[in-house]
Amino acid sequence: MVKLRLKRCGRKQRAVYRIIAIDVRSRREGRDLRKVGFYDPIKNQTYLNVPAILYFLEKGAQPTGTVHDIFKKAGVFTELHLNQ
Repeated sequence: MVKLRLKRCGRKQRAVYRIIAIDVRSRREGRDLRKVGFYDPIKNQTYLNVPAILYFLEKGAQPTGTVHDIFKKAGVFTELHLNQ
C-alpha cells in the first residue's frame, strides 16, 4: 500500500518537509516512490505537484493526517472530485 506522507529535511530546529509517495513498510527517511510536494511550517509555504498527487490518490494512496490537512487547505480534494 502507498501512503502520501512527510519526509523531514533541513537542519536542526529548522525543519522543512517533502511530501512523498512511499510504501507503508518503509521508514520515514526511506526510499520514496516520488516527490509530490514541499511544506515549510516556519514560513507556512507549500508547493504541490497536483497532477502527481491526483494520480496517486486515484490509484488508492492514503494521505496521513497532516498531509490530508495540507491538501484540504490547497483544494486538492475538490479537484479530485471534479475529475471523477
